[in-house]
Amino acid sequence: MKTKKRKRGLSFLLAVLVTAACLLTGCGTQKSEAQEDAETIQVYLWNTTLYEKYAPYIQSQLPDVNIEFIVGNNDLDFYKFLNENGGLPDIITCCRFSLHDAAPLKGSLMNLATTNEAGAVYNTYLNSFKNEDGSVNWLPVCADAHGFVVNRSLFEKYGIPLPTDYDSFVSACQAFEKHGIRGFDADYFYDYTCMETLQGLSVSELSSAEGRKWRTAYSDPASTEKVGLDDTVWPTAFKNLEQFIRDTGLNAADLTLIYDDIMDRMRSGELAMFLGSSANVKILQDEGIDTTFLPFFGQDGQQWLMTTPYFQVALSRNLEQDSNRRDKAMQVLRVMLSEEAQNRIVYDGQDILSYSQNVSLRLTDYLEDVRPVVEQNHMYIRIASNDFFSVSKDVVSRMIAGEYTAEQAYQAFNAQLLADEPAADTAVLTLDKGYSNVFHADSGNASFSVMANTLRGVYDTDVLIAAANSFTGSVLAADYTENMAASMIMPNDLRAYQRTMNGAELTETVRAFVEGCEGGFTPFNRGSLPVVSGIAIEVKEENGGFTLTGITRDGKPLREDETVTVTCLATAGSMAPLFADESRAFEGGDTRVRDTWSAYVSEGNAVLAEPENYITLR
Repeated sequence: MKTKKRKRGLSFLLAVLVTAACLLTGCGTQKSEAQEDAETIQVYLWNTTLYEKYAPYIQSQLPDVNIEFIVGNNDLDFYKFLNENGGLPDIITCCRFSLHDAAPLKGSLMNLATTNEAGAVYNTYLNSFKNEDGSVNWLPVCADAHGFVVNRSLFEKYGIPLPTDYDSFVSACQAFEKHGIRGFDADYFYDYTCMETLQGLSVSELSSAEGRKWRTAYSDPASTEKVGLDDTVWPTAFKNLEQFIRDTGLNAADLTLIYDDIMDRMRSGELAMFLGSSANVKILQDEGIDTTFLPFFGQDGQQWLMTTPYFQVALSRNLEQDSNRRDKAMQVLRVMLSEEAQNRIVYDGQDILSYSQNVSLRLTDYLEDVRPVVEQNHMYIRIASNDFFSVSKDVVSRMIAGEYTAEQAYQAFNAQLLADEPAADTAVLTLDKGYSNVFHADSGNASFSVMANTLRGVYDTDVLIAAANSFTGSVLAADYTENMAASMIMPNDLRAYQRTMNGAELTETVRAFVEGCEGGFTPFNRGSLPVVSGIAIEVKEENGGFTLTGITRDGKPLREDETVTVTCLATAGSMAPLFADESRAFEGGDTRVRDTWSAYVSEGNAVLAEPENYITLR
């Protein structure tokens, strides 16, 4: 009996020692992947600017919430694809948006109608996001206002009064014509300029009871039938555009003009007014050109601003299955819509025109001339479905070229809205296995690792280092069309830069990605740490910052005298500090990573690499 007691005592002592050792080494605090998955709230951002300025602020306000920010795509088709294949993130943002295009996602998104966040949105704007059953899945943040950018110095030089209504706008165009100056023009090469001109000239009609009735029917997610134009509001809209084309002298030559052409003509004094935003006013004023901003002038005497939400935000209905995750996601949403966060969305010097009553109105001098319009809530949210972008480009261009009358344009637009959907694209990439795109402390992001390892082979390089926002995380067991395969790469001008370096230089390069450097991007949470392939890294997290503590290659510590070829994936801005040392110049940067990736998968025989445990975070 004594022997048995001694054995049990010895076993107990060993257990205590093992537990103590684990606590000292940290293994007792290591979370399982399932725990990390449950504690992570994924937020998909529609562009990389939000990743660099907006996301760090949100994380700083919620230090106890593990938020993983991913730069997705500014395309609802992308989220439909994720949803159909089990990859819908917790929180979605999208700028190029319409309820019409969002309809297939309705059943997969939370109804926010009764939340305080929805209640803070002015009803004037919330109505544009209500489904026919009264539910609300998407909320808008602050607006980017569009109207007329005006060269005020030209008006003063020739003694022409600034327009105050449609008739005086036309008179100004005619007066400038006598001086050999174009009164109005715009970059009609782009679909959005065509679309905004058509809608902006008829906001009064589109905002009327009949206009709202048509818009609700067009956007109704419960409807399975295509909805064309009505016969009350839209015939008038095309007549208004026809009159505007005559009054301003728009012609076929204007269809070739791009943004730079218009800005150059403003700078040279060849153009008095163009369709733009308050950001354009700031750009020109900073160059010493006296400009101001004016609203759209309706032919009924009303004035309106065309607005585009910087983005719309929605939450996955899957969050309702776990009250803790739902509460965390609502905390994130609350901060995303706060005034301080919205301040980090707009460009420096721009105005905050928020749709929320919780955010104070802040107008700079650039928008001071349209303050009455803003205070009257005459801020129209454009209809921005994919159909309206493409059809507006075609039909408005034909009107400007003189090929369509108002009646013909109305009929053509309506016919295209009602046309059958084109046949689905064929798959160029079929994957039988999907991978997690949640960052895990003992391995990294498996989905991102698949992409990095595959691209290391595509670029034929020993080591690949990718900024965390390089990939959209959409490595799913699915059939990818060419468009969806391209969307696996972050859309905002990600470039590849290569050079040969020794181990010591590689260490400093990796350190710049892990720890950040002045003038470049600095990781602000674990999900924003870089992805590596061909090496493995050890990183220490302390006081909100990160320190590189080790690099191995082929399982061995990296030697300082090793020679390796290295490819870095990042935006030019993030790479800028590494360009500073001209003696170690990088090559490349002239081709987008998305284009290289698309060419690879479009060959039809692409094979994706397996993921690796590329990082250990202590």
